[in-house]
Amino acid sequence: MFTADRPIYRQIRDVIVDRILTLGDGAMLPSVRALAAEAGVNPLTVAKAYQDLQTGGLVRARKGVGLFAADGAVAELLAQERHSFLNDEWPRVQARIARLGLDVGDLLERERA
Repeated sequence: MFTADRPIYRQIRDVIVDRILTLGDGAMLPSVRALAAEAGVNPLTVAKAYQDLQTGGLVRARKGVGLFAADGAVAELLAQERHSFLNDEWPRVQARIARLGLDVGDLLERERA
């Protein structure tokens, strides 16, 4: 499930982010123990991922109730994902498109098919 290219807590963080994007703002998230059991990792690893998201204001904890996606978390995460894509991935995509000799017309034609 996990790869060696990034720390496991970052990969767990990505799992939580995907859940927030799927479930939406205010959604209840799995407990640290439940997610650790599901992922087969130490609860401290999951706690570190949640702490990272709490520090960023994307997850909030309600004492005695659980962990929840913060209001505005989806919009913030989408903005972060867009920024990351445009700065990190898009240049590689553009370079590959150029290497393959494709142009915008080819891509749009494929989209319509």
